Amino acid sequence: MQVSGYKILISILLVAGLSIAGFRRQGPEPLRIDYPAYFGNRTFVPDDNPTTVEGVALGRRLFYEKKLSASQQISCGTCHRQELAFTDGKAFSTGVDGSPQPRNTMSLVNLLWVRNFFWDGRVAGLEMQAAVPLTNAHEMGQSLEVSAALLSKEVVYRSLFSKAFGTDSLTGEGIVKALSQFERTLVSADAPYDRYLRGDYQPTAAELNGISLFYGNPDAARNIRGAGCAHCHGGPKTYIELYHNNGLDTIPADSGREKVSGQSYDRGRFRVVSLRNIALTAPYMHDGRFKTLEEVLSHYNEHIKPSKTLSPFLQGVGNSNASDGLTLGLTDREKKDLLAFLHILTDSTFITDKRFSDPFR
Repeated sequence: MQVSGYKILISILLVAGLSIAGFRRQGPEPLRIDYPAYFGNRTFVPDDNPTTVEGVALGRRLFYEKKLSASQQISCGTCHRQELAFTDGKAFSTGVDGSPQPRNTMSLVNLLWVRNFFWDGRVAGLEMQAAVPLTNAHEMGQSLEVSAALLSKEVVYRSLFSKAFGTDSLTGEGIVKALSQFERTLVSADAPYDRYLRGDYQPTAAELNGISLFYGNPDAARNIRGAGCAHCHGGPKTYIELYHNNGLDTIPADSGREKVSGQSYDRGRFRVVSLRNIALTAPYMHDGRFKTLEEVLSHYNEHIKPSKTLSPFLQGVGNSNASDGLTLGLTDREKKDLLAFLHILTDSTFITDKRFSDPFR
C-alpha cells in the first residue's frame, strides 16, 4: 500500500516537533516570581544566576541543610526561622563556637529588591552575602570546598545539582547560587495591608489612622499630624535602601556603616530595615535593644539622642510647637494606631508557605 507524500511530510513534521519540544525542555526551567506591581520592578538578579525551578528546589534544601556547618548542628534556617519571618527571636544569634554574633539577625524578606546586605551594607549581591555566614568562623564555620565535598557523597545532591546546573559536580559557587535563588523567592506580599491595597480588606479606624500617621509628615504650624515613617521606610514595600543614624546613642558603641566606608559621616548609620512582618521579628534594632514595638515607638517619640550624624528626618520634626525637634509628640492614641498599622503588615501566608518550609520535616 502506498503512503502519500503528504502523510509522510506530516509524520516528519510531527517527529521533528516532538524532538524540538523535547530539546527545549532540557535544562532548568525558568521560575517566575510573582509580586504586586506596587513593589516596583527594580529587582536585582545577576545574569549568571537566573532563578529556576530546579535551582530554587536545591536552594531550599541547602537552606535547611545542617551539613553546611562545621558542627553539623546549624543551618541557615536555625537563625532564620520561617514562623518568625526568618529571624530567630534573639538579640544575638550564636554560631558553631557558641559565641554571640555582633549584631541582630535580619529578616529575610523581599530580598529580590535588595542590593547591599547586612546592617552596614558591606556586601553587594545576595550571592556574596550567602557565602559570609557559611564560612565565618563564628557562624557556620565551614569552607565552601568542604561543604561541597561532604554533599557530593549524597546521591540526592548530585541529582539536584545536575538538574539545577547541568552537572553533578558540586561546587561552592553552586551552593551559594542555589541558596540565593531560593532566598529571592521569599516574597511577602499578602498581609492585610496588601489586601487593603488590592481592595479586598477594610482596615479599622485605628489602622487607617495608623496608615495616615505612617505616611504623614508632622507640621505643628499647620496642625498636621504625622510620624514621618515613610521618609525612611518608603511606600508599600516599607523598604528603601538607605542608611540612617536613628538616634539610638549620642556616642554609638557600634559605628555601623563607618566601618565600611571609613567616613565619619557614616558613624552610627545602619541599613533601614523592611517593616514587613515587623510584629514577628523582635527584638529590634541592630543590637536587639528593644523587646517590643511599643519600646520602638517610645524611642522615636520621646528618646531620640542627638549626634553629629543623626538623620535629618529626625531633626526639627514634631507634632507640637513646643517640640525640641527630637520629639515627635504623638499621643498615646496615635501610638496605638501606629501599632495597629504595623500589625497589618504581618503576612500569615508568608510564614506558613510550604514552598519556604523545611523539607527535612
